Amino acid sequence: MGKIITITNQKGGVGKTTTTMNLSAYLANEGKKILLVDLDPQGNSTSGLGVKRSDINRSLYDILINEINPREAIYKTRYANLDIIPSAVVLAAAEVELVSHLAREHKLKNALNSISQDYDYIFLDSPPSLGLLTVNGLTASDKILIPVQAEYFALEGLGQLLHTVQRIKTSLNPKIDLLGVLITMYDKRTILSRQVEQEIKRHFPGKVFETIVPRNVRLAEAPSFGKSIFGYDKLGKGANAYKNLAKEVHIKCQ
Repeated sequence: MGKIITITNQKGGVGKTTTTMNLSAYLANEGKKILLVDLDPQGNSTSGLGVKRSDINRSLYDILINEINPREAIYKTRYANLDIIPSAVVLAAAEVELVSHLAREHKLKNALNSISQDYDYIFLDSPPSLGLLTVNGLTASDKILIPVQAEYFALEGLGQLLHTVQRIKTSLNPKIDLLGVLITMYDKRTILSRQVEQEIKRHFPGKVFETIVPRNVRLAEAPSFGKSIFGYDKLGKGANAYKNLAKEVHIKCQ
């Protein structure tokens, strides 16, 4: 059974999609079978891995709402060993439509249960909210990874996220656990980044990844070319950071 890991933070712009894409791409290149599930209606992971919206006939929406076989919505990416269940604009409607469904929080979990044996890792790129899409992701997951940017207000809202995770652990998914907190957009030249790093480590003792992702323009550019950082700038600082993170994640999941 593949490990299911949600990358989540209800704050936008913290590096969720960048982290999901590049973790998936590196581990796939290392020979692991990877499935990326794009839970965000914006579909940035989908387009970031070069999947064109015009090529998508079935998406996560069809799995959650129309209850199709999830294998009908799995697409190959340009990377060997890396598949994706894409997002589509219509996924935004799923938040409302799921409200009336029986066992609505378990829709994704039930779907992934039927395919998890096909993969070593399943990464879920969650939207910047704590709505039903994120709740479905957390209910389906073994672990959560929280990216936190090294900026002012970095910890704002994390209490609400952790409260939501605890509620899900109590009532929906007792196995879920925090894999780790990832510091992103770090600028070692600034006092602020170092202060935020200390504050995050104080709040999450023993749960902060050793890897720190630097502020790096190449990481921001890569998705616009439909590539991971390893297909765009494989020798750069961003690629090195996500290579190290992937190794940490793999070790922690053993």
